[in-house]
Amino acid sequence: MKKAVVRLTLIVLLFSMAVQPVTAAAGNSSWAVIDADTGRLLDGFNPHEQLPIASLTKMWTALTYLESGVTEEETVITPLAASAEGSSIYLEPGSKVKAEDLLYGLMLRSGNDAAVALAEHAGGSVEGFVRLMNEQAELYQLDNTHFTNPSGLHDETHLSSAYDTAMMLYYGMKNKEFRKIASAEQYTFRQGGSVVWQNKHRLVAAETDAVAGKTGFTKAAGRTLATYFEKNGKRVIVVTLNNGNDWNVHKTLADTAFRTHDVVRIAKKGSYAVLPGVTAELKQPIELLLTKEERKQTSSVMRLPTDTETGDTGQWIVMLDREPVVTAAVKLKRME
Repeated sequence: MKKAVVRLTLIVLLFSMAVQPVTAAAGNSSWAVIDADTGRLLDGFNPHEQLPIASLTKMWTALTYLESGVTEEETVITPLAASAEGSSIYLEPGSKVKAEDLLYGLMLRSGNDAAVALAEHAGGSVEGFVRLMNEQAELYQLDNTHFTNPSGLHDETHLSSAYDTAMMLYYGMKNKEFRKIASAEQYTFRQGGSVVWQNKHRLVAAETDAVAGKTGFTKAAGRTLATYFEKNGKRVIVVTLNNGNDWNVHKTLADTAFRTHDVVRIAKKGSYAVLPGVTAELKQPIELLLTKEERKQTSSVMRLPTDTETGDTGQWIVMLDREPVVTAAVKLKRME
């Protein structure tokens, strides 16, 4: 009996150690799990608390660059870029480097020199590009985010939240070029020879469910990690800030989300009668990741233009516990 009690105690202790990083993070830590298709927050711990995010910043640097409209394929590396503090891909001042190479060096190897080079290329200066980053953050409603540099080096006001950072990856993965770069396991950089860059995000290389992501670390921020997971038609994004066990925590959080949530089709694509002689056409089906309990709390409402005689666009709004979570446009058609 005594041995059995000791063994049971040990099992309980080991179980507590296994779940502790997920369920009881430190006060200056946070995490968020979102639906990668809708951006809806599924679970989290302090998900909106402002914290340093280190090199997860580079996800927004990459997306801001890709959306900046810059067309030049090469940029000349300045002494400022070549001497950037922190992690580096060892760019030489005066050399010409393709923007594609810089983006892969930024995302796969977390090169701070690549971040500065891209910032100078698209923004005219680092300061000019940081303004673009913050304008983009405001446009995409990242309300708890403020940038002071393109690499994630520590600054007291360079902050975001786990939820906002997850949304950075959410928006990034909607961009084809970003998705291609963020999900690459390796990239060959050919300049004065050739070197193969391996993606620092070990889950992307090792786990079939981990599709894309970004790593980060500074002494002030601790370990930060963003991962896009996909399994059996379900897609989630996990972000942890200041978590030393992030590889295991990400797998645990993703597995939990996949186990507890199902893809639920709220509405099929097609035409719906909304008024006498008026139909609303939904071009794509509306689907949500929902728990069994959440299914009971889901409802839909249709918002139509005031004048249905002339207005031709409405909104299909999905509500969860009376809060809107998804809005889809519908095209109104009138019968002749």
